[in-house]
Amino acid sequence: MSNTTELKGEKSLNTPLSKADLLKLVIDSLEDDKAEDIVQIDLAGKTSIADSMVIASGRSTRQVSAIADHLYRKLKHATENGCKLEGMEKADWVLLDAGDIIIHIFRPEVRSFYNLEKMWAADFTPEKMKQQSIDAQDQGDLAEE
Repeated sequence: MSNTTELKGEKSLNTPLSKADLLKLVIDSLEDDKAEDIVQIDLAGKTSIADSMVIASGRSTRQVSAIADHLYRKLKHATENGCKLEGMEKADWVLLDAGDIIIHIFRPEVRSFYNLEKMWAADFTPEKMKQQSIDAQDQGDLAEE
């Protein structure tokens, strides 16, 4: 199965992909499979789980499943540690963990319910949260005067 047409022209394990190349492979695969509303979120400084998150939608469970399967096959052979896949049973929300990149593929209704873009796009860096805490404390001190 390692000689599938999806893998032609991809780099082999002998030359691991850079983070930028891995992200490009993910976005290109999603676009090739007609995923909708593809969003990339930079997670650097927000969490240690990954550097990037990619969120996309498929129009049906069948399309979500096909998009996820194609991407999984590509990532399995393009990453040093392979790729983890969750959610294929129902294919309402499929998660692929490629190490540096976490990919979520949703049906539109499920995506709007969880609204991950809003949660992860917010500025929750430790520095920002500390500054917000200081600002709130300063506001409290001013109110007491």
